Amino acid sequence: MDHFSPETIYMRMALREAQQAAAEGEVPCGAVIVLNDEVIGKAHNQTETLNDPTAHAEILAITQATQAVGNWRLNGAVMYVTKEPCPMCAGALVLARIQKVVWGMTDPIRGGAISKFNILNDADLNHAVEVETGVMELDCKRVMQVFFQNRRQEAKDRKRAEREQTE
Repeated sequence: MDHFSPETIYMRMALREAQQAAAEGEVPCGAVIVLNDEVIGKAHNQTETLNDPTAHAEILAITQATQAVGNWRLNGAVMYVTKEPCPMCAGALVLARIQKVVWGMTDPIRGGAISKFNILNDADLNHAVEVETGVMELDCKRVMQVFFQNRRQEAKDRKRAEREQTE
């Protein structure tokens, strides 16, 4: 894939959002929404920061995008996101009429788009979303893996410190 292709440029933006989420202690997922070659929304997970289970990168980016265009329908828009959307976010993509979603890493355990659930192309829904997967997949996986390795190490360090205090 070309380093200057739109997929790579916008996925890099989504990765920067994911890295910001990780720096804030959030699960590192970032999303960018583009319409007519213009970024109209970008966000990262903020569920912990906002104490809101719906504050996923995709939802926050959709909110920004709809405000930017003044319409809840995002016809023709493309979302770039570092991880396959969960069922909630996949449903929001359908409702917002996003044309296409491009993601880096697939989530076979919780994926709502095509892996675990196939919400984006469910025949019973009134809109289908085009899908492109695997864009900068290794980079997206690495951000997620490093985040959870750090979380596990922090938990071990806390347990060790607690043991040392009781000795």
